[in-house]
Amino acid sequence: MVRLILLLIAVSILATACSSSSIGKRYGFPKAKEDVSKLHYSRFTSENDSSLYKSEFDEEPVEDHPVNVKKIINKKEEKLSDVKDLSDKEKLMLEIVRYLNTPYLYGGNDNSGIDCSAFTQNVFMKSLGVKLPRRASEQYRSGRKVSSKEKLEEGDLLFFDTTKNSYPGHVGIYIGEDLFAHASFSKGVTISSLQSSYFKKRYVGARRVAVFNK
Repeated sequence: MVRLILLLIAVSILATACSSSSIGKRYGFPKAKEDVSKLHYSRFTSENDSSLYKSEFDEEPVEDHPVNVKKIINKKEEKLSDVKDLSDKEKLMLEIVRYLNTPYLYGGNDNSGIDCSAFTQNVFMKSLGVKLPRRASEQYRSGRKVSSKEKLEEGDLLFFDTTKNSYPGHVGIYIGEDLFAHASFSKGVTISSLQSSYFKKRYVGARRVAVFNK
């Protein structure tokens, strides 16, 4: 099931680039935001307000272990099937899909622009009715601590030390196979790998939200 969910997410990313995709239409994936590169608050440019940049990241996240979406699709495409009687984790993952490609905006909390902790907060509330605190540092005290990376499960909140202004400064949602969904300053809501040196170096821990503590 983890692989199916990863495939759904991967297909949604591809669907934003290929508007003719029947799979994208079938699952209601978001359309590509063609003007996202023009939004000064969602990309690293000379026009960026440095206060927004410093709020969550003290340096630009460089991902040297990118997710190969096409490879995932080619490998898992035949396993795609109708999704019925969704589990809590599947509901969570499909809500993540709805936010993919949303531009980053520090302090933003909807599909027009969102930051990392608003993304996790909205995903849990809209998919499962679970209320999380607004800030990453507050979410870090929610649920139960996950003792190690080896024990991570889909839906766990992942935390990273990305700024001296707050600890931890960044949060995302684990989706299995060393991948996590998050609101990235440079890419908007996206999927990244825990193997990327930037995130690997700054990973500080994970929390399991109460709904999954069974």
